[in-house]
Amino acid sequence: MTVLRIAAAAAHFGRDLAFDLARIAKLIDDARAAGARLLVLPDAALGGYLADLRRPDPDALPPALKPDDPVIARVAALAAEMVVCVGFCEDGGDVRYNAAVCVSGDGVLGLHRKVHLPAGETAAYGPGDRFDAFDTPAGRIGMLIDYDKTFPESARSLALDGAQILACLSAWPTSVTNRAPRMAQDRQSRLFDLYDQARAAENQVVLASSNQTGVMGGMRFLGQAKVVGPGGDVLARTWSKAGLAVAELDVAAEIDRARRILHHLDERRADVYREARG
Repeated sequence: MTVLRIAAAAAHFGRDLAFDLARIAKLIDDARAAGARLLVLPDAALGGYLADLRRPDPDALPPALKPDDPVIARVAALAAEMVVCVGFCEDGGDVRYNAAVCVSGDGVLGLHRKVHLPAGETAAYGPGDRFDAFDTPAGRIGMLIDYDKTFPESARSLALDGAQILACLSAWPTSVTNRAPRMAQDRQSRLFDLYDQARAAENQVVLASSNQTGVMGGMRFLGQAKVVGPGGDVLARTWSKAGLAVAELDVAAEIDRARRILHHLDERRADVYREARG
């Protein structure tokens, strides 16, 4: 039996990279003290998210970093023996990407560029073009960013590529167009949890979902970090507060148990599904 302790963070991050690094260092320390070997930090933990999704100010975007930037190298050094997933704005030369990198003390283990961009993000970022799983000391991982998890094909692509753990990094706000008086009643709050549980259950994988908290510009973030088992059951959660959701499980054994009778990936009928159309 190989037991893994997984932590998913709910925390606030802004434009000040020094502040963000200090908060990341504290979260890594807290996760290490809790015995976690994998920590999933929110989207845009380095530099903060957009302040306005409807009309992003091109002069107020997050700082753009290359994957080999010293700031990311600092996160890798802080991670040391742990595996840490963190979101940032990637400098792609002529285009920026809403991106996530997975690091350990050995350096960069994996990189994902957000594929599905909501309307406001298209003014600030270019879309990624692939979903790839990758091997880490904590197991085979696939990353999703925010809106990616709305689309079942995203998580399914990673599961078919062998991912046993989905790291879902978010800066997911309450409803921009129809905000509820209480966060618990907000439509986006309900959908955020629904997508987390559905993506884990339909692929029979473990899912670690992080999210930002607090306020950025006109947006209020949900928090609701959680770890979900391969049956769709929430193993740990933060609700709307900042903190760490920490769960311990034997990932391979739990996946095997979930797939013992009904193995969703093997029982697909790809021959009758419509092919993707351009």
